[in-house]
This record gives sequence, structure tokens and C-alpha cells, in this order.
Amino acid sequence: MAQQPKKKQDVDTTGHEWDGIQEYNNPLPRWWLWIFYATIVWGIWYTIAYPAWPGIKNATAGYLGFSTRGQVAEEIAEFEAKLEPINAKLVAADLNEIRGNDELESYAVNAGAAVYRTWCAQCHGSGAAGAVGYPNLQDDAWLWGGSMEEIHYTVSHGIRNEEDPDAHWSQMPAFGADELLTEEEVQQVVNYVMSLSPVNPPVDASLVEAGAEVYEINCAACHGENAMGDKFQGAPNLSDAIWLYGGDYDSIYETVWNSRFGVMPPMGGAELTEAEIRAVTTYVHQLGGGQAPE
Repeated sequence: MAQQPKKKQDVDTTGHEWDGIQEYNNPLPRWWLWIFYATIVWGIWYTIAYPAWPGIKNATAGYLGFSTRGQVAEEIAEFEAKLEPINAKLVAADLNEIRGNDELESYAVNAGAAVYRTWCAQCHGSGAAGAVGYPNLQDDAWLWGGSMEEIHYTVSHGIRNEEDPDAHWSQMPAFGADELLTEEEVQQVVNYVMSLSPVNPPVDASLVEAGAEVYEINCAACHGENAMGDKFQGAPNLSDAIWLYGGDYDSIYETVWNSRFGVMPPMGGAELTEAEIRAVTTYVHQLGGGQAPE
């Protein structure tokens, strides 16, 4: 004999009805309601205790005085305190002895890599290979010298900036724009310079001989009679295959006509500590192009 279906327990309705459909009055469980009320109370307390309500300049501080920035600052201070002994050793060491000290070199290279990624990679690239106008830090071509002392000085004071009076400073004349050379002379010297480098052959070989004379009178004082440059002046070597702004005719023409004026900000003082400067100096020096002390 088949079982009779159970009757649904009668439940009061709310009195609402739509097209014959009634709405049952099934209240939520008491425990659920009390939890819901508790979350409301907790939410109000949270907005009072912690920074929450936005103001014109900043959010309400909260009576607990909690700050995520303050928390980060505390963590940074904690790590700096732990690193203080090794940083003190790094600052006290002779620059040329850091790479011979396994402990200091290992720390400096790792710390310097972090400093480089934060402060230097934007211009010189994540791998330090440089870009147009930004030197490659992996090769042996150094405009201002590649020894530990020279890199340290460059990082500390920068190049052609107005913030540090000790910054490296040199300025190439705008030979064309300032009418120091004629259009023909610029073309001559550009072709001569191209004949010195293995990158691109001169566009017009017939101008090379005349360009050599223009170079000797106007360029040799900085770049040298052999065109191998002068790191004291930041004058690049014109006889190699490395070109900061490009070694094609148009790029060299632009350089001679309007000159170049690359700027590097000083990292010493407010930006980096002495330990951080020494660390990034060590990191850059060991990339492959660092020079031994003279």
C-alpha cells in the first residue's frame, strides 16, 4: 500500500499575496540574527578604532593610533638594526678591498642589486645593458672611469646636475647650432668619425680627409688625437663600436650639430646612505666591466 504524502506543516503567512501566491512568514533563526547584529556593532567599532573615514586631507586616525605606514617603518627600522653591523663594516672598509672580502662582497652584491633595481634600473635597464642615452654598465667603456673609486664618485655626485656642486661636468659645443662649424664641415667631420669606428662606414668617403682636419682643430682637445676619448672630461672613445646615442650618420650628425647633455642625479646624501652607495658600486663593478684600480 503506497504511503500518503506528509502534510506540510502549516506556517503563518505575511498576508501578502500575488496572483494566488502567498508569502510564508519564516523568520530567520535567532542565532543568525544575533551574529548579524554583532557584525554591525563590530563594524562601527572598527571604523572608530582604525583609520577609516576619509577627510579633506587624510582619513580619521582612529583612537588606537594604528598606521600601516608606521608598521612598515617599524619593520624597516628592525631590519636596518639587524644590518647595522655589516653596514658599518662595509663603510669602514677600503673600497678596493671590498671585492676581496668574501663576506663583504657577498653582502654588497646582493644589497647593491636591490638598490640598483630601485634607483638605477629605470634608466640603465633591469639587466644594466643601458639604452639610447643611458650607458651600458656591463662593458668596459666608462665615460668617467670604471674603478671602484670612480664608480663610487659618479653614483654619489652624479653627472651634469645642478643639485651637487661636485658632480661630473663637461659640455660638448653645439657645433652646428652655435655656428661654430659650417654645414659642410659638420658633414666632413661626421664622415671622418664614422671612418674611425667599425660600426658603420662613412656615407661619403671623399669627405674623410677634410673631416680629419676639422676633427684635429675642433674635437681632438677632448676626444684625443687618436679619438680614444678622455675619461677625465667624460669624452667618449670614438674609435670603438660603442655609441651612446647611435653610430649611424644621422645620430652622429645630430650629436655634432646640437651636442648632447646627459644628466645623472646625485645619489649621495638624502637618497642613499654611504653603505647603499658602496653596495651598488660593488654590484655595478662586478657586472663584467669594472676596472682594477690604477
